[in-house]
Amino acid sequence: MTYDLPCMSYMAMYIISVHIVNSNSRSSVGANHWKLSLEEGKVLQASDDKLAGSLASPEDDPLFKILTNKRVEDGQWLVDNEQDCVNCREMEQVPVAVPSESYQKEVTNDQKQNKSTGKKLLTCGKPTNHTQYDHLRGITNRSEHPHIPEPEVAIMFRKKGAKNSEVDMTELETRLRKLKKQTPKSSYTYSQIGNYWRIRGNTQLSIECFRKALAVSPNSPDILLYLARILFNLQYLDDAIFLTRRSLAMQSNEDNSWHQHFTLGEILKAYGHYQEASLHFQQALRLNPGFQRAEAHLRDMEGTPNPSMTQYTLFIILFLIMGVVFGVITSMEANYDEGSDGKPQRHFNRAMAMRSMKLGINPRLIRMRKLNGV
Repeated sequence: MTYDLPCMSYMAMYIISVHIVNSNSRSSVGANHWKLSLEEGKVLQASDDKLAGSLASPEDDPLFKILTNKRVEDGQWLVDNEQDCVNCREMEQVPVAVPSESYQKEVTNDQKQNKSTGKKLLTCGKPTNHTQYDHLRGITNRSEHPHIPEPEVAIMFRKKGAKNSEVDMTELETRLRKLKKQTPKSSYTYSQIGNYWRIRGNTQLSIECFRKALAVSPNSPDILLYLARILFNLQYLDDAIFLTRRSLAMQSNEDNSWHQHFTLGEILKAYGHYQEASLHFQQALRLNPGFQRAEAHLRDMEGTPNPSMTQYTLFIILFLIMGVVFGVITSMEANYDEGSDGKPQRHFNRAMAMRSMKLGINPRLIRMRKLNGV
C-alpha cells in the first residue's frame, strides 16, 4: 500500500491540471467571461441563457473586438480593421466619445449656413475623449456657453505688410481648409481653426478645437493662452488665470511673453487686485513698448482707489477714534473718583503764607490748627 500512495498523488495532480486547463480555455464559455448584450444594453455572463448560442466565441464579441483592436492616436481611440467588426452599426449606439446636444445643434446651424456654398462645415473633427484640463469648470460646461465674437483675434491672421486691417473671412476659411488637408492632425491646424471660430463667436466649436490641440500638445503656451482668453471672456476667472499662469510657465525664455502678462493683468484687474495687475501691465509694456491697451488699463487704475488700501485706512481711523473715546472715559472716571473721596480740597493761600513767613511760623502748623478748629 505504501507504493500506491505516489501514484494516487500523481493522478490527483493530473486531474486538477486538466480541470484548470479546460476552465481557462478560450474556446470554453464559462462564468469568467462576460459579453455585451446589445438587446438589453447590459454586460452579462457568457453562461447566461440569453447569450447561450448567440456568440460562439469571445472573438465574435464586438466589445471584445474593440478592446483588442484599439489603438490610441492623437488622444483618440481608433479601432483597426473596422470592416471585420461584428455589428458595428449597433455598436455606434454606445460610442466612446459622445458629442453634446448643443454641440450637434451648433454644427447643424453652421451646416445650414454652408448649404448655399455646398461646402462642409470647417471643424476639427470629432471631439477628443479627454485632456488634462477637462477638470476646469469652464471646459466642463462648454455646452452651455453663449456666442461671444472676438473680432480682435483677426489681427493674427492679417498678412504682413497689408494696408487694410480687415480680414476676409471667406479667404481665411479657404486657407484653413487647405491647411487642414495638408496637416489634418496637427495641433497648429486645430488651434488656427479654433481661432477662426473665436472670430465667428462660436465658443463651443473653438473650445473643442483647442481641446483637440491640447490632446496633441498639452503644454503649448499659445494654445493654453487662446483657451484662457475664451474663458476670461466667459467670466470663468479662476480657470482663465490657471491657464494663463500655466502658459507663462511653459513659455521659453527666448519667446516674448508680453501677451501672457497682459492677460494676467486683465484678469487680476477683474478680480480687483490692482497692485498685482499693474505690475503685469508694466511688464507687458517693457516687453512690448507702446502697447496702448496696457497703457489704458494703467491710466484707468490710477484714478481708481485700491480697495485694500481703503480698508486699511478705515481700520486705522476706527482704531484712533476708539482710543480717543477710551482715553476720555478713563479721565472722567478718574476725576469722579477724586471728587467722591469726601476730603476737602487744599487751596494755596498766598496771603497767609506771606504772614506766616514774617512771623516765623510754620505754614503747615497754621493749617493743622485750622483743621482742628483751634
